[in-house]
Amino acid sequence: MIRAVFSFPPGFLWGTATAAHQVEGENRDNDFWAWEQEPGRIAEGHRSGPACGWWAGRWAEDLDRAAESGQNAHRLSLEWSRIEPAPGRVDSAALQMYRDILEGARRRGLRPLVTLHHFTNPNWFVERGGWINPEAPSLFERYVETTVGILQDLADEWITINEPNVYAYAAYIAGAFPPGETDLAHALDVLQHLVLAHARGYAAIHRLQPTAKVGLSHHYRGFAARHRWNPLERTVAGMRHRLFNEAVPRAVDDGWLGLPGRRIHIPQAARTQDFFGLNYYTTEAVAFDPRRPRELFGRSGYPRNSDLSPTGFIANSPEGFWRALVWARRFRLPIRITENGVEDAEDKLRPRYLASHLRQLWRAANFNWQIEGYYHWTLVDNFEWERGWTQRFGLWELDPATQARTKRPSADFFADICRRNALTSEMVGRYAPEIFDDLFPSGNAGRVAFLPAAEG
Repeated sequence: MIRAVFSFPPGFLWGTATAAHQVEGENRDNDFWAWEQEPGRIAEGHRSGPACGWWAGRWAEDLDRAAESGQNAHRLSLEWSRIEPAPGRVDSAALQMYRDILEGARRRGLRPLVTLHHFTNPNWFVERGGWINPEAPSLFERYVETTVGILQDLADEWITINEPNVYAYAAYIAGAFPPGETDLAHALDVLQHLVLAHARGYAAIHRLQPTAKVGLSHHYRGFAARHRWNPLERTVAGMRHRLFNEAVPRAVDDGWLGLPGRRIHIPQAARTQDFFGLNYYTTEAVAFDPRRPRELFGRSGYPRNSDLSPTGFIANSPEGFWRALVWARRFRLPIRITENGVEDAEDKLRPRYLASHLRQLWRAANFNWQIEGYYHWTLVDNFEWERGWTQRFGLWELDPATQARTKRPSADFFADICRRNALTSEMVGRYAPEIFDDLFPSGNAGRVAFLPAAEG
């Protein structure tokens, strides 16, 4: 059997990612809680309820699990509606809770990467028009200044906004998130306000913490023509890529937000990233469909015989991850994989998904690209937005009724990777033997040496 080690650079960050509303529970002051109460909004009528019990204190045992498994970092988010439950009113108890969590992470050797907005909004903010309101960026800036001013001694790495493209699409085109609109024009206005909010947040953080590292989490979704020979499908895939993947990263790089039919100059957004946060899950095949103008005349799906997750939500496409890395490198910033994972309650797909994607990440690191870390989505099963509890992304299984945690085999696999700072042939042989020959072709035996990645 081939013996090989895919080593990552010294000091590489290994962690998991979580989001406030999905793990904390019982937050009645944001728009998603209200959304859950409306019939038909969430799959199977699910509600977040206590979620993973973090606000009740179970964050401590989950971070124990992370630290004990060799992780040295954790990405978490703060809930705006807890910190500012009414306009201009700061809840000191909520901020103290977040201090406790951040202190707890640091005591456990977990370097915090803190997200300030992860999809949810205070109810009072929604009543003022939400992200349609031109005042939204300044309201967000006020929240950032307050929060970072109080927590800056415990964190110096920040993500202002998680996946602006996903939020604008889900809330204002697909209607899956509150306010449930299907209005492309509103979605484009929201994107503009989110970019401006990020720019103001970035400037505010650097006023308070000049040496802080600040970025965004960009969701990259691969788009490929269902039939490469079809020029219409290639055109639709290209249009989707430019709007969904390119618009926001370009805006915070050069200050120009490119939208259908218009190009908006936001000069204060230029060069407002200190690292590039990349979220990647899958790549889809796009067919031309003239009946779907709001979706840029495309119909999404996966190629026949794709390696699909149990609900068909994600196709295992590590080649798409490589293309995402190549794309992200063009922005000339250190890269962090701020989310990557797969829903898989039985834990049958997750091991090969994890191994094959980390093989691509090692490939980039071994080319001396600036790859700083990897945050797996997620630590423990959580409330997956409009999909409720129907999808399980956790390394640890959660029973929402009893709050019991059960370790999945992938938790041990990821722990081995974190402790070794490497993916080895022995690990793949143990946890994902079905792809061993793909990752370690026998024809290379005795000819190819897998060397540790040089520090970039």
